[in-house]
Amino acid sequence: MRLDHLVYATPDLDATVAELERRLGVRTAEGGRHPGLGTRNRLVGLGGRSYLEVIGPDPEQRAPAGPRPFLIDELTEATLVTWAIAVEDIDAAVAAARARGYDPGEPRDMSRRTPSGDLLAWRLTPPQRAGLVPFLIGWGAARHPTENDLPQAELVSLTLAAPDVEPLRADLAAVGVTDARLAREAAPRLVAVLAGRYGNVTLGGSGLQP
Repeated sequence: MRLDHLVYATPDLDATVAELERRLGVRTAEGGRHPGLGTRNRLVGLGGRSYLEVIGPDPEQRAPAGPRPFLIDELTEATLVTWAIAVEDIDAAVAAARARGYDPGEPRDMSRRTPSGDLLAWRLTPPQRAGLVPFLIGWGAARHPTENDLPQAELVSLTLAAPDVEPLRADLAAVGVTDARLAREAAPRLVAVLAGRYGNVTLGGSGLQP
């Protein structure tokens, strides 16, 4: 298991990026647009092949036919909504998780254009509504986003909070996550702490709806 990326979703990408850049002391990199989904993103490296994705509505696209991904249409504030782990063979990883009692869902094909116009393609399992259990992502032969000299910030910690952590622990183990930092709280939420210019920066939100 390897952390691929954290998903920080927002109803206002420009405002969230400006605040994040001020607190982290680094500029985010342009990720790209997701045609048909009505979103675009910006990225910050977290060391190695891990990164933070900041994603929000793209005003240059017409409204999508369905809801935007990652609960974006429901959010009133920037929220750390889910996370992804990288796998070499996503079909094998899904089969293994199902054999252990957890179904990550069917992998689906995704793509976006980079700012340079290159097509970036990958496969992922559908993220959970309350994304405490990470979705799986397989990049195949595609160039990974961290290979583009992303600006860097240090990930200090990632905490998964839930009212009952034992079922969560079992689901995490099914996808190969055995060392997650868990906490008992009244509502499910993800909390990441990054090292910033003026001290630690906490990314979380008011909570995730199951």
